Order: sequence, then structure tokens, then C-alpha cells
Amino acid sequence: MELKTIIVEDEDTSREILRNYLTKYCPKVTIVGEAENVDEALVLIRNHKLDLVFLDVEMPKGNAFDLLEQVGDRTFDTVFVTAYNQYAMDALNTHASYYLLKPVSIDELIKAVDYIIEIKSKENALENKVLTTHNMDKQGKITIPVQDGFEVLPAKDILYCQADDNYTQIFMKSGDKKLVSKTLKFFEVALTDFGFARVHKSFLVNVNEITGYKKGKGGSVVMSTGKEVLVSASQKSNLLAYFQ
Repeated sequence: MELKTIIVEDEDTSREILRNYLTKYCPKVTIVGEAENVDEALVLIRNHKLDLVFLDVEMPKGNAFDLLEQVGDRTFDTVFVTAYNQYAMDALNTHASYYLLKPVSIDELIKAVDYIIEIKSKENALENKVLTTHNMDKQGKITIPVQDGFEVLPAKDILYCQADDNYTQIFMKSGDKKLVSKTLKFFEVALTDFGFARVHKSFLVNVNEITGYKKGKGGSVVMSTGKEVLVSASQKSNLLAYFQ
């Protein structure tokens, strides 16, 4: 599949290097424009239907996060390309599908493009298709501690779990919410055989309760109650693998 992209980078040399690398080593990427700052990038984004944006973090007239905030809802993926690794965690958790440090490694660039092609191919394959989820028929129960003992929760009645520091909030389909003094990782392991998927560092969802999937930003899933849960770019592939 073809990926239409733009390069947003204020340094001429860095822009030229990335352009040359993409042209030579990533034949499925088509560069439709280049920008030196946020204003120029906004014009290109609004005038093209993009699949991917290569984005420097620090630029004149604002930074990458300012740009993405102004864009709002979006369907394109982003690859951050920067010399400042202090942005890595924020980028990967909220904004970017991949993060490349300068000087750009050709191997890492190819991996980034291949990862995004994989994700978009899976998304496209699932459109207009009758879906079933894995583990649909498996039932199970977990116990959670309460003041005078423990409570038994049927896994199928759990909508999603949300990390809260070293605690986890469990949201039930009934609307009840339970706070448990265990990490989200504990529940990820406990519920893995019952159709639950880690979709974000803060969220574990019941795949059987997903009623929709949105490509915008990092992506999100819509649960049966209408609640929208953020999907981090790094977890998209794992989530989509639950559907066939």
C-alpha cells in the first residue's frame, strides 16, 4: 500500500537526508510536500489526505505538540524525528506511532514505515467485514479483595480496567466501579484468557464489549456503554489481532 506523507522539519540538511532516505529505502512512501514550521505544515495537512507525517519536535512558531493540537482529530499517523529524547515518552503514549532520534538510522526508519503499513493494512482489512472476536465463548471469574474477604467478579461483566498508580479501577457493565490495590499488569495477566486486551498503558478492555474503532489520533475503541477508550499507537497491532 502507498503512504502519502509530508516532512515537517526546519533544518534544510535534516529534511534533505530524510527525503533521500525515504526515496531510496521506503518505496511505498510518497512525499507530497515539505514544511519548515507549524504554519506551513497546517496548510499541507489541510490540503492533502495524508497517511503519515514525519514531524520534528522543535520548530519555529511552535512545536510538534502545538501542531497536533491545532490539527485536532486526524486519521494520519505520526513519526517523530528529533534530537531530543526527552520527548519520547510523551510522543509514544499520546501522539506518535514511532519515534526516531537524529541522526536517523536507516534500519529504524524502515522499521517505522513497515510498522505503520502493517497497522493500516490491518485497519483497512477489517473495514466492511463481518467480525468475530477470539475467546468469545470463554468464561471465567476473578476475585478481588474487600474489607471482610473477597468478591467474585465474572470476567464477562467487566467492561474495562484503568490504571490508577499502583491501584486499578474496574468498571463494570452495570455501571459499578471498584478500586483494587493491584496494578493493571496483574489484571492483564489474570484476564488474558478471557478476551481482554491491553490497549494503552492505562487501559485494559473487554474486547467482546467493543462496538467501534476510531482511527483518529492514536486511535480509540468505543465500548458498549458508549465510553471511548484511548488506544496507544504501540498497542494497535495487539488490539487488531483480536479480530478476524
